Amino acid sequence: QALSEIAGMGGGGGDLQEMRARPLTERRVDMHGFCNPSDFQRSPYLSARGNIANIFRGSTEEGYKAYHADKYDEDKNPNGIINFGTSENKLCFDLMSKRLTQTDMNLMEPPLLQYPDWKGHMFLREEVARFLTYYCKAPAPLKAENVIVLNGCGSLFSALATVLCDPGEAVLIATPFYGGITQSVFLYGNVKLVYAYLDSKITGTSTRPFQLTVEKLEKALQDARAEGVTVRALILLNPQNPLGDIYSLSELRDYLEFAKRHELHVIVDEIYMLSVFDESATFHSVLGMDRLPDPQRTHVMWGISKDFAVSGIRFGTLYTENQDVANAVASLCYFHGVCGPVQHKVAQLLRDRGESIAPYWINQVYLRANHARLKAAHTYVTDELKTLGVPFLNRNAGFFVWIDFRKYLRTGTFEEEMLLWRRFLDNKVLLSCGKAFECSEPGWFRIIFADKTHRLQLGMQRIRKVLEEREQEILAEEKEQPCQSDQDGKADSTDEVIFVSRHQEPTCASSSNLGDLIGLLQQQMRSSDWLQKNTAEQFA
Repeated sequence: QALSEIAGMGGGGGDLQEMRARPLTERRVDMHGFCNPSDFQRSPYLSARGNIANIFRGSTEEGYKAYHADKYDEDKNPNGIINFGTSENKLCFDLMSKRLTQTDMNLMEPPLLQYPDWKGHMFLREEVARFLTYYCKAPAPLKAENVIVLNGCGSLFSALATVLCDPGEAVLIATPFYGGITQSVFLYGNVKLVYAYLDSKITGTSTRPFQLTVEKLEKALQDARAEGVTVRALILLNPQNPLGDIYSLSELRDYLEFAKRHELHVIVDEIYMLSVFDESATFHSVLGMDRLPDPQRTHVMWGISKDFAVSGIRFGTLYTENQDVANAVASLCYFHGVCGPVQHKVAQLLRDRGESIAPYWINQVYLRANHARLKAAHTYVTDELKTLGVPFLNRNAGFFVWIDFRKYLRTGTFEEEMLLWRRFLDNKVLLSCGKAFECSEPGWFRIIFADKTHRLQLGMQRIRKVLEEREQEILAEEKEQPCQSDQDGKADSTDEVIFVSRHQEPTCASSSNLGDLIGLLQQQMRSSDWLQKNTAEQFA
């Protein structure tokens, strides 16, 4: 049934109203989209499920494959693709390679080469519990028996979806969100996602663009139930990918109370917990709350791939007080285990305390350097965007900036967004387009800034080239076919989004900081034809 639905589904165009008007059953098929049904050829060698897995691809996979076939290398392939699409921290190889090759890492004992407890070796689970107690600011020591270790958070999403939901049931999540979750929950468990759509407009109870509110969760849940869809859980990403939002304690409490009212499990992904790189921003872990509204239905995920810049080491951990959930997930750890020597290395990494109670190397060496490097890279990319007059969300967590390229779309459709994405790729820079995150508004893109300076500079040059060419094309098109009215949502100097501050959108110029004012002036100058109309010759 799922295969026939996918094979019969339409294109990915349309706007938010059209998307919301479609039945959830259609939307939940479309969400594992980016597969291209028009090109689909059913394989006689595969089951229906195998055929779905075979076509489960799209811009994310297409761009990733193109990048690996033509990687940029300063010496060997200077015209190759620069990857601003994959969320990896490439700023700390020097620190991590040195730490991971020190002598204490190279232990080889019989237990490390034998089958472990499927939840993970107890020495590692104890270390994870102590680590999370410290960094999550838990009010009481966390317990090792509540810790489970798997080979990455993607496996955790897959395992949790499988044990919390039956096939065809759903999990609630706010869009835009990291698109890999779709694949994780669907491919094994045949669990769908129900979307609470967020948008850039500041209306009602929203005080910032793309703000998640309980009202939006309630609406999405009730819409799903009205169509007969059973929703079993809520997924929260904190810090949020791709927005970079950090939820306040009051927001977290509201979301958890909402889930408790509806008896929903809450899966909290805190994978960017230690990648908050500005002192002005404060991260609050669910595990640091004095009281969880529903501890038996609250499950927290974390891993080392982002915060420790080692995405090639597949390690993720789940903390849950619910032993039924823990044991069910542990049964699937047989397929998703972490090898013994890696478990030892991770335990050594997390226990690096030195002479202090707090982890010495982590705090005094690694995090200090990592945060400084992330902040510098973020500043470089956002300064470039301001120079280009491109609006963006200015946040202080994660490796990404959520960028508003809507003014470079003439008609404002997802097809046009995809054309712009392919144009970036043709110019040898890989970005992630909003559709990959199920964004409801065409024209938003995510850029990864956690990269070395020379690649950031070259990548931004290539982006600038595409945008300037596109700007000229739109001007030429508008001369030939002037629009009857301004397109709704297109970013310009009168839009409510210019450069979005960390906490709240400025309501007037006087509430902006100097950088925002400069960016606003630059953007207005670029969009104005005053200089063309008022030349020095005309004044003379």
